[in-house]
Amino acid sequence: MSRTLPPGWYPDPDAPLLERWWDGTAWADHRRAPEAPGPPRAAGRAAGRARAVALTACGIALVAALVSGAFALARGEGDDVVADTAPTVAGPAPTSASPAPAPAPSRLVDELDGISLPLPDGWVPSKYVTRDNVLMTTDGGRVFTRTLPADSGSAPAALAKKDIPRAAHTSYGRIRSHRVVRSERVAVAGCAGYLVRWRVLTARGPGAYVQSLALAPDRDGPSGAVVVRFAFDAGPDGPPLADMDRITGGIRPVDR
Repeated sequence: MSRTLPPGWYPDPDAPLLERWWDGTAWADHRRAPEAPGPPRAAGRAAGRARAVALTACGIALVAALVSGAFALARGEGDDVVADTAPTVAGPAPTSASPAPAPAPSRLVDELDGISLPLPDGWVPSKYVTRDNVLMTTDGGRVFTRTLPADSGSAPAALAKKDIPRAAHTSYGRIRSHRVVRSERVAVAGCAGYLVRWRVLTARGPGAYVQSLALAPDRDGPSGAVVVRFAFDAGPDGPPLADMDRITGGIRPVDR
């Protein structure tokens, strides 16, 4: 499940080496270099060692007293009954098996944009979900959203065609060339949509596949159109292109 990110400084989705201010609802224009954590105080370490030594000494004294008392009772000092050994209590054999991990969620809910997406094997959801931010990642692949103003007024086809160059540049920097792989109308999340998919050549490596999927705004809601962006490295280091189709075809409104 997604969680709304509280205001603060977070990694900039458009510039990973910088931090950007999130005001609780949208990214601001303020950026800064990440602050390095300071070294721990030596005095705190010394005090911690002193407390640890004191607690250890008290623990040794307590154990010694308990052992002495146990020997006294076992030898029958002051009693008529002498016991040489303590009774053995039968119980279940200890096991070294760790608890089974909780099953991974099969869908990711983007409450801010009112959609949910399937989470294929090998993909993990982001810790927080915010507008213009990454929803899920895997090795060589990212899926993220961009929410457009409510008064954008363009059809999904125009929105997707306008967004795809920016999506490619945001994910991979300068693009040497591109080829349109798909450009078509789709019905996604209960509304009309349009997707444009590029095969791009980058300055280095085998290139990538980039897709912009524009969804028409909900007439009954206040939000504008939503663009779901996909960035998949090409070649063996990237995710299978079938995951892009699987995620696209599995987008649903959050109330379904």
